[in-house]
Amino acid sequence: MSDSEISKAVGDLLIDLLSGSPGSGSWVLNRKDPGLLKSLDLLTSEQASKVPDNGGSSIAAHVDHLRYGFQLLNRWSAGDEQAFADADFSAAWRRNTVSQEEWASLREDLRTEAIVWRKSLKHSKNGGPGIDARIASVVHLAYHFGAIRQIDRTLRGPAARD
Repeated sequence: MSDSEISKAVGDLLIDLLSGSPGSGSWVLNRKDPGLLKSLDLLTSEQASKVPDNGGSSIAAHVDHLRYGFQLLNRWSAGDEQAFADADFSAAWRRNTVSQEEWASLREDLRTEAIVWRKSLKHSKNGGPGIDARIASVVHLAYHFGAIRQIDRTLRGPAARD
C-alpha cells in the first residue's frame, strides 16, 4: 500500500470522526452518527464547562486539547520543525470553563485546525509528519471523542442496528 493510499484512508477516518458517518455506515461510527463537530454544537457553554462528578476534565478542556494538538501538527506539516519544541500540553487542560462566546470560538477553532490537518494529509511533505503521526492523530481524536461522550452521555450517537 502506498503512502498516498494510507494518507487517504487516514483522512477518511478523520472525516468520519469529525463530520459523522454517511447513511451507509463507516469504519468507526454507527450509521447516521453526527460525528464530533455536530455533537459539540449541541452543548451550551455550561454543559461544556461541567467537570465530571468523579473528577477529570471538562468537555471544553478536551476540545481545547484537541485543537491545540491539531494546531501543532499543522505547524509541523507546514515546515516548522520546532512546532513541538515549546509545546505546553498542560495549558489546554487548564481551560475547564468557557463563556458562550469562548465556546463558539473554541468549536470553530477546532473545526478550522482539523480541516487544515485533513488537507495536509493529502499533501504531506518530506520532513513533515510521517505515517505514524498521521495515524496517531486519528487515534488521539477517537480517544477524546469517546471521552467526551462518556462525560455527557446525551452526545452518544445512534445505536448499532443488527
